[in-house]
Amino acid sequence: MSQSQIIFGFHPIISQLRQSSRSIQEIYLDSDRNDPRAREIVELAKENNIRILMVDRARLDGIASQAKHQGVVAKIIPLVIPYKTVEDIFEGDLKEPAFFLILDGVEDPHNLGACLRVADGMGVHAVIAPKDRAVGLNATVRKVASGAAESVPFIVVTNLARTIRQLKEQGVLVVGTAEDGAESLYQSNLSGPIAVVLGSEGSGLRRLTRDVCDLLIKIPMLGAVESLNVSVASGIVLSEIRRQRFKS
Repeated sequence: MSQSQIIFGFHPIISQLRQSSRSIQEIYLDSDRNDPRAREIVELAKENNIRILMVDRARLDGIASQAKHQGVVAKIIPLVIPYKTVEDIFEGDLKEPAFFLILDGVEDPHNLGACLRVADGMGVHAVIAPKDRAVGLNATVRKVASGAAESVPFIVVTNLARTIRQLKEQGVLVVGTAEDGAESLYQSNLSGPIAVVLGSEGSGLRRLTRDVCDLLIKIPMLGAVESLNVSVASGIVLSEIRRQRFKS
């Protein structure tokens, strides 16, 4: 049986209730709250026959391990995601050229959550990450992702370089992002099957990952700041790819 997890915050729990209510075991709500968002949680829980417990703030703090829960916590059993491998994506019903986001060692849960949210908004077919030296789908990631952790397939692989080679064999252009990239983001043709690779918050792409990419591109920086947060960079690159797809 899958081990239960904790998620917290109004937006993630409302998204979970709407998208995947059967994964929720029970909800704990601050007994002092009677505002519109609290009432929405109660109504959605009743509609889906989910037990809701009114508790005090101290108990919520304990359940959420002192995280900023906003007065609501839910216990969930993560459902089995239908997409477990890259092959599953290609065997699915793709209606456009394949579109992947690869995160090479992102360890900050806020960055991963934000990247998932961007990926969802830009129509990415799956986010791929290595098993080691990377954050998984924990409660903080789910809170920041605001529902995207349930809507975007998140594929964890043991060997990232091997997975990249598999993508290339499927005709996917693998584009890494780096400050010393050979081409500018806005000068590159990114409209076909593509996988964008973003590195970790501090050191960027690992050497082996760089070596297996087809191309390295850079985001032109016009101000005094030399680099961007990985989630901000993902938003810029993925939105440019989506723009090119709309245009083509």
